[in-house]
Amino acid sequence: MKSVFLALAIALALKLFCFDFIIAQGHSMEPAINDGTVLVVNRARYGLQVPAVNKYLIRWSGPKPGEVVIFYTPSGDIAVKRCVSRSGNGFFYVEGDNSIASYDSRSYGPVNAENVIGKVLGY
Repeated sequence: MKSVFLALAIALALKLFCFDFIIAQGHSMEPAINDGTVLVVNRARYGLQVPAVNKYLIRWSGPKPGEVVIFYTPSGDIAVKRCVSRSGNGFFYVEGDNSIASYDSRSYGPVNAENVIGKVLGY
């Protein structure tokens, strides 16, 4: 019984601090990521986060141009976009691959690196 609880505790810790799964919604990242695609997210890529409040305890890097990231938009929604450039003071710009159907930094401006959930590992 102890091994089952240990396995569950390890799995929960990995999900909260290291990896997560998110289902892509919308068409803003097509053709690279289609609506309904299950994405694996590396939550520890940019730092160590406190899961309940989504704040970083320690940050060791930020999104680099070309990386696909999961983040909270200024309105609080979760979005999947590609980092296109960095700006000063911990902000970066994102755009969807399908620019016609994408609500991104062209509409709401730069994204605070504190709002990043993680980097998409594969799609």
